Amino acid sequence: MKILKGNLVSAPALGKLEIIEHGCLVLHDDGSIQSVEKAVPQNADAEVIDYGDALIMPSFVDMHLHAPQYPMLGMGMDLPLIDWLNTYTFKTEARFEDSDYARRIYKKLASDLITSGTTRVCMFSSLHTDATLILMEELEKAGVTGYVGKVNMDRNGSPELQETTEQSKRETLRWLDACGRFKTVKPILTPRFTPSCTDELMSWLGKLAAERGLYVQSHLSENKGEIAWVKELCPDCAQYWESYDRAGLWKDHTVMAHCVHSDEREREAMREHGVVTAHCAGSNINICSGVAPVRTLLREGNLVTLGSDIAGGALLAMNKVITMSIRASKFRHMQSDGKDEFLTVEEGYYLGSSAGHEYFGGHGGFVPGDKLHAIVVDDSDFTEAAHPLSVRERFERAIYMMHRHNIISVWSEGKNVVC
Repeated sequence: MKILKGNLVSAPALGKLEIIEHGCLVLHDDGSIQSVEKAVPQNADAEVIDYGDALIMPSFVDMHLHAPQYPMLGMGMDLPLIDWLNTYTFKTEARFEDSDYARRIYKKLASDLITSGTTRVCMFSSLHTDATLILMEELEKAGVTGYVGKVNMDRNGSPELQETTEQSKRETLRWLDACGRFKTVKPILTPRFTPSCTDELMSWLGKLAAERGLYVQSHLSENKGEIAWVKELCPDCAQYWESYDRAGLWKDHTVMAHCVHSDEREREAMREHGVVTAHCAGSNINICSGVAPVRTLLREGNLVTLGSDIAGGALLAMNKVITMSIRASKFRHMQSDGKDEFLTVEEGYYLGSSAGHEYFGGHGGFVPGDKLHAIVVDDSDFTEAAHPLSVRERFERAIYMMHRHNIISVWSEGKNVVC
């Protein structure tokens, strides 16, 4: 057993912050939480890890990012989505046919994720099977857990980045057969988006998802040009989401990135089927797609999480993604003359942490029975405030100001992977 001592800060529900000053997390030998205490239990037969006055918080969850785009962070930010894909993205992703290159990039990405406090991900790879397996290996070695998908795309790619339909099917099966060796990084089916996949491939993926009980991730209603393109490609679908639904890919735990322009009917379809929104504020603003109606989604009962969406988003650290999401919600607040309430810090942190952990079967906050996913934040090098700060004020400053060096310990699946 281990006991972690420090200031416990968590977001058990949207808009709710729970603080236990100088509290304790008591862990079982397997790294699951046994209890949450206000003080170290007397006569406890356990190793006590005392983090002093530091903040102990649930770790971050990144629900949408493109691993092979990591080398192109900060590039092409003046281009609209489709031009950005053709000019930079497809050429960059094509490099991952080279396994040595993939190993170098993915080892650094995995390290940068875990040391930034992200312990769970829902991630796109490229269409390359071998590089996808390398990505899963590097994530698992670093302590990052979650889902990774080999991308499927058999149309509208580029000469160096496109599969035939049969290649896509064959390589998907080869990838899935090789995934059995991973313990904490699991496969998720990943049609890039409707314009990248023929009807035949989409339907095949839907059947595969049903046969093997696999989750699905893709993109939805990111910008108006994309929506118009889907309408041209799928004239029998009244709305974008129906192109996934007719293929059997629109279901519980499906993750759809963006949803910037999802109208009431599309949002209702998401809610009824348990489809999860991965809100990617940084990317949506960089590529001028718009600002997603996050407050409306939440008010209507939709499931909302956050994603960095690198490299459309230029920020990997999820505390920065959270603050970007808060700023984006303030844009909508101003544009609506105050009708759309902006996200508070507590709400932003919930979406970037607890909501993601709930997707993976955990809970918001620290709950007995959950494997510990947590970060320890030392804010002692922040500028001295003009008055003594409460733990709540320190938490807010940490979300806005923390850097990687402030995260002095990371716990993933109950293991101390950064210390």
